[in-house]
Amino acid sequence: MIIENLLPTQSELGKKSEYDPIYSPEKLFSIPRKGKREEIGVNPNQLPFFGFDCWNHYEVSWLNNGGKPIVALAEMVYGCDSLNIIESKSMKLYFNSFNNTKFKNVASIEEIIKKDLEKNVGSAVSIKVTPLGEVKAEKITPKLEGESIDGLSVSCDIYTVDASFLKTEDKTVEETLCSDLLKSNCLVTYQPDWGSVQISYKGKKINREGLLKYIVSFRNHNEFHEQCIERIFIDIMRMCKPTELTVYGRYTRRGGLDINPYRSTKKPGSVDNTRLYRQ
Repeated sequence: MIIENLLPTQSELGKKSEYDPIYSPEKLFSIPRKGKREEIGVNPNQLPFFGFDCWNHYEVSWLNNGGKPIVALAEMVYGCDSLNIIESKSMKLYFNSFNNTKFKNVASIEEIIKKDLEKNVGSAVSIKVTPLGEVKAEKITPKLEGESIDGLSVSCDIYTVDASFLKTEDKTVEETLCSDLLKSNCLVTYQPDWGSVQISYKGKKINREGLLKYIVSFRNHNEFHEQCIERIFIDIMRMCKPTELTVYGRYTRRGGLDINPYRSTKKPGSVDNTRLYRQ
């Protein structure tokens, strides 16, 4: 389902939901990116960043032709230039509709998922479904690459986004910083979203104490994952004016799904989907 002038309350989000056990593509609920991008001063037709949204789903199952359940993992990636995002609860309901549906092989279920997601996001989607018996050792790491700023001694009392914390120092650097203290809330249900964020940049040195207080100021902010990462990117570009910038968010899973948005001034190469311990 794609609604141009979307009210998130029109979706299944925040409601008691019936889990349809038979393949139901209509469960997918798309949200246009345009509105939130205009809110932060981004022209939807001329994006100031490149990037992708990478989803991992750890609760994928269907039936083979003999009725035997297959369980698997799924990785889905689509570009940040897609017209829409997918509301995460609808993605969960969509995948649950495979639970009692028969598919002859992995290729057939990948084909179906790819078609349905591309129809809803409005761009190409990369999909990889891997039965558990075929999963090789996953790449897992304790933290994002870069220097953590979480140990800084700062006093925090502002928990709604405040970009005025972002300041620069009179020194030019190229560095990668990270934090595990990112928390925001779902735009509709206000349930907490927990994440880690990596900020790589080149330009005037960003004051680390101010950056940490800025990240903490998202704590009571209500926005979807993708929107938060884009807001961080735009705020840093506007306030600190780096010549290069990449912001990568890795969020913990909810309902078997995690979402990992990546935004950069440079076109990304291959997707490094290394999972954090907390994911």
